[in-house]
Amino acid sequence: MSTNTDSTARTIVPVSQPIGILPSLAARTFSHVHPVLLSAYYYLRFASLVANPVSTLITDLLPVCLLQLIYAVICLPPTKNISTTTPSPKHNSIPRPKTPKVSGFKRSQLASQKPWQDMPSKLSTGLLALMVTFLASTPTIMILMVLFGAPLTTHHLQTYLCASHLSILAVFPLFYVHGVSGTMWREIAGGMLPFDDVWGGTIGDREWQKWPITIVTGAYMGYVAGKFAFGYLLRGKRISFD
Repeated sequence: MSTNTDSTARTIVPVSQPIGILPSLAARTFSHVHPVLLSAYYYLRFASLVANPVSTLITDLLPVCLLQLIYAVICLPPTKNISTTTPSPKHNSIPRPKTPKVSGFKRSQLASQKPWQDMPSKLSTGLLALMVTFLASTPTIMILMVLFGAPLTTHHLQTYLCASHLSILAVFPLFYVHGVSGTMWREIAGGMLPFDDVWGGTIGDREWQKWPITIVTGAYMGYVAGKFAFGYLLRGKRISFD
């Protein structure tokens, strides 16, 4: 009996919900344009990447960061929206004034204005998420890449730059939306998040095959394919470990 009780108590029950694109017209539009822009940019830069991987990966960090930041700020709900919203006990007994009714047209106007009013706060959240991504995620991914077969004694800069691009694509949106919540990151580490646009981005001797070109290419292709598959075809589903 005690064994069954202990195993049941240790079972992690997912509490996360799929992250939806913000309802504004700009968010809906840019969520479709974003993967096209990212794919087109990578296609245009591929010849340069093959010719000189290091300088190209360094040069492309800023444009890719800006593109990801714009996508997050316009399309995704920032992590501050998941902050504490429970009122303190001392205010529970205070009656709140009734919210005046607003017409549907007025509500649509307010909804379209609110994203731009919150832009400074979203930008600060996005910049903080970028900083955490580079400080925490990039070294972690670099270590994992070495453990899974990346060169250990050579190509250190190439491996670091590859990990940086992987972090910007896959991890930055997760930090922007989920912050540093322990509960959410346990679900992320366990692969238990429901499929959505954010989670979807996570999942020879020829010249173009040299390290780390193939890995970076696969990361960009997988990011775009994952956004489409998880954001549309498999949205809301979870990986089952039963």
